[in-house]
Formats: sequence, C-alpha cells, structure tokens
Amino acid sequence: MQGLANRVFTRCQSGGYRISQQLLRLGLAALVGGVAVSGAAAQAPTPIEVIVFPGGFNWPIWVGQDKGLFARHRVEVKVTPTPNSAFQLTSLIEGRFDIAMTALDNVVAFVEAQGVPAVAQASDLVAFMGGDNGFLRLVTVPEVKTYADLKGRQLSVDALTTGYAFVLRKLLEKGGLKPDEFELVSAGGVQQRFEALLEKKHAGTLLISPFEVTAEARGFNGLANAADVLGHYQGLVGATRRAWANGHEGELISFIRGYRSALAWLYDPANKADAIAILRNNLPGMPEGLAQRSYEILLQPGQGFTRDASLDIAGVRTVLALRNEYAQPRKELHDPGKYYDLSYYEHAAEP
Repeated sequence: MQGLANRVFTRCQSGGYRISQQLLRLGLAALVGGVAVSGAAAQAPTPIEVIVFPGGFNWPIWVGQDKGLFARHRVEVKVTPTPNSAFQLTSLIEGRFDIAMTALDNVVAFVEAQGVPAVAQASDLVAFMGGDNGFLRLVTVPEVKTYADLKGRQLSVDALTTGYAFVLRKLLEKGGLKPDEFELVSAGGVQQRFEALLEKKHAGTLLISPFEVTAEARGFNGLANAADVLGHYQGLVGATRRAWANGHEGELISFIRGYRSALAWLYDPANKADAIAILRNNLPGMPEGLAQRSYEILLQPGQGFTRDASLDIAGVRTVLALRNEYAQPRKELHDPGKYYDLSYYEHAAEP
C-alpha cells in the first residue's frame, strides 16, 4: 500500500496536481478495502449438510432458511430427512452429513456402543447445542384408554436401543406395566410410527409434537406427556463429529447463530402469521387449525423449543440415568460432559 501511494504521489506531482501523501494513502486504503468487502459479499455461503427427522420440530431451520438467517451468517443449510436413527447416526459418523438434529440419547448410544451398529470413530460424536425436551407424547389407538389396556399389546419405537425407547419403557413402568406385559417393536422414525399407528398396526407409540394433534383429532388417545413424568429431559440436540467441528469452527458457530436467530424470530408474537405460513409451506396439507395448535405447543413458554438453544444439563443426566437402567451392554454413565462440547455455542452466543 505504501509503495502504491508513493508511485501515485510522484505521478500527481509530475502532472502538476497537489495532493498530500497521507490523504492519498487513506483514499487508496478505502478503495482496496471496498473491493475486498465487495468480493466477500459476492462469495457464496458455505453449504452445511444437515440430516433431520421429518416433522414440525424442524421449524427453526425452516425459518432460518426462509428468512435468510443462516445466509446472514454466511452458511447455507441443506436438509435431508432420515428414515430412522441408525441411518442418521451412521451417515453422520461416516461423513455423509455435517450435522444431525437428533436425540441426545442417540449420541450417547453410539459413543458407548450400546446396542447400535458398529461404526468406526463413533466416539467422535458430540452434541454442541440443545433444542427441546423431546415433545414426547404416548399416543394409543382409540380402544386403548388406560395403561392397563396395553397389556399383551405391541407398541412401536424407532429402535429398541436408541432414540426414545427407554423413555417409553419408563412411562409404561410408571403406568403400572411390567416388562413382560407388553412388547416393543422397531418401526422406524416418527413419521413411520405415526402412519403405522393410524393404521392400527400397533397399540401405541411415542409421537413427537405436533404429530399427536392429528392423531387425537382422529380419535386416538393421548395417554401421557413424557415431560410430566420425567421432568428434565434433553431431547433434540445439534450433534456433529468433533473432527468436523474442529475443522469448521466458523461454519458451526454460524449455524448456531442462525438457529438462535430463528428461535428469537419464532418467539416474537408479531411473526405468528408468517411463522404459521412457513410451517404449512413445509408440511403440505397441514390444516390451518392444526398449524395454530402446533404453534401453541411448540412455542409454549417453558415447554416449547428451548428459546436460546441451550443444553439442559439436568436433562442430560436424565438421559444417562435411563440408559443406566435399560441399555445393553450395561454401563454406568455418570459424566454428562463426555457427550457435549459447548465451546462453539458459547462463542456463538457472544454479542
């Protein structure tokens, strides 16, 4: 910059023009800086591949995409639905995706190799932010109105050793049922379980809001809300590989910032109509009434999406306690910090 200023200064003098060398340097700096900023603005956002379970709980991501909140932080979020937890987590571990919005229980299961497919470097998985308490509701077919009515019947889960299978087992136990009085069968992700329930292939399942609203409107019974039984429980989290996070710190921080911005936008009452429109655009066929009810559930203060996407450490401990009770092979899991790294979240939350 100094050399360029000297050359231009000399030419100006030889041409009879008067200009101070300091002023010239400032002008050139502004010009070069403007070119750099313009070039940066023209640079395309960095794509991030995110694998999710289908459902309304992806609302913050849809808002972030629709309102340019991820793009504002120079990332482009590309979403792929998963059929089940095993596919989601193995795909994440093998590097086919960068981030998974998944149950914390899935992360723990794969890190500890408890009844899941053997995948190299599964211990590299880590949660980097929270999401919600799971929005877990036990829903049963119309003829099943009590826990006692479930005796001798089948209930469906995603996988027997991951996801929310242990939450369901605890609900049934609290409801007075013994392990030999019911049968759990694997039926895939929440979309698949919802469809199977409507066809009455199973007597009940854990649904994630707002799926239960549709089921209840058709005469199915909401038997229990997991949050009422378990108290603190960490459901959905953002998860990735430690190696990817270390090599893409900027992108991960940008994703968290975009997601948090989307939550803030969603919780603003002034955006309700627009938010419901975004939900219905991403869930074609959703009636207006169901969308309104989904808004009430998913954005209920204290019960809906975690407003700042923070992690509920007490909820993490509940996840570990359930795995200590039910998971195989048996392990004693007592260190919540083994499964999360909040350094990226803390950086993203800085003003």
